[in-house]
This record gives sequence, C-alpha cells and structure tokens, in this order.
Amino acid sequence: MPAPDRDAPRLSAAEPLVALRRALEFFTAEVPEAIELGAIFAAEGHELALVGGPVRDALLGRQITDLDFATSASPDATQALLAAWGDAHWDIGKDFGTIGAQRRARGGRPEITVEVTTYRTDDYDPTSRKPVVAFGDSLDGDLSRRDFTVNAMAVRLPDLTFVDPFDGLTDLALGTLRTPVAPEQSFDDDPLRMMRAARFVGQLGFTVDAAAFRAMTTMAERIAIVSAERVRDELVKLLLSAHPRPGLRVLVESGLGQQVLPELPALRLEIDEHHHHKDVYEHSLTVLDQAIDLETGPDGPVPGPDPVLRIAALLHDIGKPATRRFEPGGGVSFHHHEVVGSKLVIKRLRALRFDKDTIKQVSTLVGLHLRFHGYGEGSWTDSAVRRYVTDAGPLLERLHRLTRADCTTRNQRKAARLSQAYDDLEARIADLRSREELAAIRPDLDGAQIMETLGIGPSREVGEAYRYLLERRMERGPVDDEAARAELLTWWAERQA
Repeated sequence: MPAPDRDAPRLSAAEPLVALRRALEFFTAEVPEAIELGAIFAAEGHELALVGGPVRDALLGRQITDLDFATSASPDATQALLAAWGDAHWDIGKDFGTIGAQRRARGGRPEITVEVTTYRTDDYDPTSRKPVVAFGDSLDGDLSRRDFTVNAMAVRLPDLTFVDPFDGLTDLALGTLRTPVAPEQSFDDDPLRMMRAARFVGQLGFTVDAAAFRAMTTMAERIAIVSAERVRDELVKLLLSAHPRPGLRVLVESGLGQQVLPELPALRLEIDEHHHHKDVYEHSLTVLDQAIDLETGPDGPVPGPDPVLRIAALLHDIGKPATRRFEPGGGVSFHHHEVVGSKLVIKRLRALRFDKDTIKQVSTLVGLHLRFHGYGEGSWTDSAVRRYVTDAGPLLERLHRLTRADCTTRNQRKAARLSQAYDDLEARIADLRSREELAAIRPDLDGAQIMETLGIGPSREVGEAYRYLLERRMERGPVDDEAARAELLTWWAERQA
C-alpha cells in the first residue's frame, strides 16, 4: 500500500485532546454563527450539529471552507429557520434533505454560507447509481453512513459537545482511513467512497486501513455503476490536491485505476533487460510532481493548482504502450507516441465527461510535449520558433512547464544541458516577441487587402492566398504592405501560368 505523504497536515498521536480543545475554541471564536444557528434550532426543539469535513479540518488546523450541519429537523422546518436566519436560501438539494443559506457580511463578520441536511439513513439499490433517500432520527445513525471515521465526527450545537461514535479522533491521530461500518458494506452502498479514499490520501497524507484497502481491491469493478461525472469530479479533486502521487498509487494498486483511468496502470511497462527505457509509470508520476512544482502563484502565468497542466503531465506518455517497438540491437522506440497519446487523451477525457475546452487543451499539450526535443541538437530557425509559439497558442506557458517537467533523467550533465537549451528557446521567444506580434501571427495582408490586390471577390482563391501569406509570414517574419503585395502578386502570377 502506498506510504503516506509526510508533508500533509497531520495530528500528532500525542495531542488529540489538545487538538479537540483548540477546535472547540476555534468554533467559539471564529464561527459564532454556528453556535447561533444551534440555539435557533434548539429553541424550536430540533438538534443541530456540525459534521464531517469542518470538524476534521478544525482538528487538523486546516482552513475551513464549508460549514456542513446535520439536523433532526425536517427539510421544510430547516428551510423555514434558514429563511429567517439568512439573507438568501436555496432548496436545490431538498429532495436529499439539504437546504442551503447565506448571510451577508455584517458587524465585522465575513459572509457565511451553510448547508443543513436532515439526518439520513440511505437505502441503496445495488444496481442503481443513486441512493434512495430515507431520513433518520439520530445523529449517530447519520454519522454511521459517512465514508470514513475521520469524517464521522460531529460537534453538537449550541453546547459544543463532541460526538465521535466510531473513534475517528484516534484514526485522525494515526492518519488512517477506516470506514465506520464494514468496508464491504460501505463501498457496496456507495462505490465512489473508494475513489474518495484515494483522494483523501492525496489531500491529507493518510493511509488506507488494511481492511478497507482489501475491500477496494476485491470490489474495484463495483465503481462501474457510478456515473462518469462523479468519477471525474473525484479524480480532479485528487489531482488538484497538494500531493496527488500517493493517491494515484492507491488507484492503481487497488485496481480502481484499471476501471476509471486504465491508461495509467498500462504505463507500468515491463522494463527490458538492458534498461533501454525508463519505467514510464514512475516517470509520469515524477513529471506530475515536477509540473506541480512549476505552477505559479495567483499572479503568475500558470496559477496552481492547474487542472489542465496536471492532467497533461500525468497522461503525456499514454501513447507509449501502443507504440513500443523493440529495435534490432536491443533498443526500444516509441515513435509518434505523442500523436497516439493525444488521440487517447481525447477518448478517455470524453468518456469521463470532461468539457470540450479541457479536452482540447490537454490533448494539444500531449501532442506538443515532444516538439522541443531536438532543439538542443541544432539551432532552430526563427520560423521554427514562430511555429512553436503559434501551435501552442494560449497554452505556451503550460507547455513550457510540461516540457521542463518531462526531464527526469538522473544524469545531471544531461539535465543541465536540456535546461540550458530550453532557457535558450525561451530567450529566443522573448526576443522575437519584442520584435513581432507572436501572440497572434497573421498574414501581412487581410482578406479585404488580398481581394483588392488581386482584383477578385470572395472565393476559394482568397483563402488559398491567405494561407500562402501566413506561411510566408511564418518563414520570414513581418514585412510592410508593399512587400507583401509584391509577394502575393508573384504567387498569383505563377498560379495563373
């Protein structure tokens, strides 16, 4: 089983009670609205408790982004109370017992958004993708249906009573993901919980309990009943976590990867006896790590976490298994794997219901990731640099980072040579950009000027002339209108001959 990520937020095994005290003090000082809501519900005879992620994250000292509550109140009663408390409320999740509300900033307090869900005891149809919602009557029963014990802790309001029926605090201290009920039952009820296990490994640096991991391994095919959209969302959350690598290992080693992203485990190619190619799977995980390191802050060109860059880094070599060839003399080749990989990316991301823009951007990066190789072996012409920039378009900064991340050689001299070569290419791009408009290279004459020069109207020939001038622009850079018209007339005359 993958080792935990030691850099993620952890709760020391020696301090769970200290952490609990800090968490309760935090809610009192920083989220008084939660206690206020608890008093409002209690006045009407209802229970209210903070549950799940907010409790876990407060114990870990992580930033809290959502406030999720569970209540004994019916959805209708909850809606009435939140309508009176907040400045806005919504019932889009009412069929599942969830009512949301928002209160604007006031009295020096920031804006706050909450979601309150009636206690549930879901019934699951083993052939269905969706649970049948059944409302419960106790907080402990509600917590028992949650994915992991670290998410099955609660704080009753307004008295701030800590509720932990499944010993989640101990598991939090140990960094363990364990299910409140038998893992086979939990994962059978909602197979997406197996994906969440991988995600929490990446987000929290935890390890999956041995029993839960065994259940994931034997039940991996069960994920097939979950919609592609839900699988996609969990995969993206994993990739956007601080350290996705150990979570991806959980996917692959449990067999889930074969079900949801089969191209990833397929990268575990058998290494030939002469080691003429590196482990493509490990290489891809390293490229992902290095790409993450190259993301920028919010004001930089590639603010992290960037889903397009991360998906492209993980999948940039998925064309290698299909293109591997053993050459005479013991060598191994992967000719045109970037072309094959780009097509495979389109197919897989479509199957996972990614949006068209993301599919186009990731497939473009995968198709271009080898373009740079060879630059260091011979000086590119200005034309080649222009084509590199033009083909990358708005993805250029991501392509810079993907290409640099793709260097995983342990040969320090080779790594330094590649880095220097790419430094040189970026300098060439900057120099050309200072002299030309590289962001949107167009012919020196537009369509109207072409028709005026040739004395023709809208036609197929105008498009051919446009493409000819664009090609010339790529080859020799910009020229003035007079020179461009002369080139066009020469081309036209030769074409008419």
